[in-house]
Amino acid sequence: MTVLASGSRGNCTVLSSDQASILVDAGLSCKETLKRMRAAGEDPHRLKGIIISHEHQDHVAGLQVLARKLQIPVYITEPTYFRWRSDHKDAEGRPATLERCEHFQAGSVFSIADITVTPFTIPHDAADPCGFTFRSAGIKVGVVTDLGYLAANVKMHLRACDGLMIESNHDLEMLRTGPYPWMVKQRVMSRVGHLSNAALAEFFASEYDRKAAFLVLAHLSQENNHPELARQSALEALGIAVSLFPSATITLAEQDKPLQPFTLG
Repeated sequence: MTVLASGSRGNCTVLSSDQASILVDAGLSCKETLKRMRAAGEDPHRLKGIIISHEHQDHVAGLQVLARKLQIPVYITEPTYFRWRSDHKDAEGRPATLERCEHFQAGSVFSIADITVTPFTIPHDAADPCGFTFRSAGIKVGVVTDLGYLAANVKMHLRACDGLMIESNHDLEMLRTGPYPWMVKQRVMSRVGHLSNAALAEFFASEYDRKAAFLVLAHLSQENNHPELARQSALEALGIAVSLFPSATITLAEQDKPLQPFTLG
């Protein structure tokens, strides 16, 4: 797994197996996506598809150009696709289109090359938002951001992940006292907003199975969080039983540069 970018200005992650690579979200420009892939040692020609979690701009900004340039299919739910079309127009004002589009449904497993994808519903203020787990060669990786709380179905899908990328968006006190308008603060804190450091820590301390060899904290707010606050909150929660979790690494995804690839297997 290679996280190319994560945050309110763009989200994009590469998952690679022996046979193929797939892109999860396309929130960077086409040019920037390809630049970061090459910088991280990822070959764009191995990409077999783009999977979209939801239609918010920081997840789809480069979608149309990237899909057209690479000539690969876009995997997207129907409600997300039609909301995306209504939000994006061509030069004549017509709804945007994708040349190669494959619709999936939350709860229905599908495959891209040798990667099995399991999409599941997450609580967020979008048309049909999804988180994902990916399996290949006996390895399971979870990717879930942009969710207001950890619903029971989300926790179920995140069991037994060998690697996990999960949201740690904001510090509650920083958000409450920060610069956002009150209505935006309410939206972020709502059950269809974003996951706080405290909510993630509660999950880590109580219900997380501690199976992952690596953890990536993602979608950190630049205005309402600080990397060390997110890291310390997670470490303290996991420290309750640190002896059961000796080999894991905690890494913070970044907005402006890709992380080094995580390799399992």
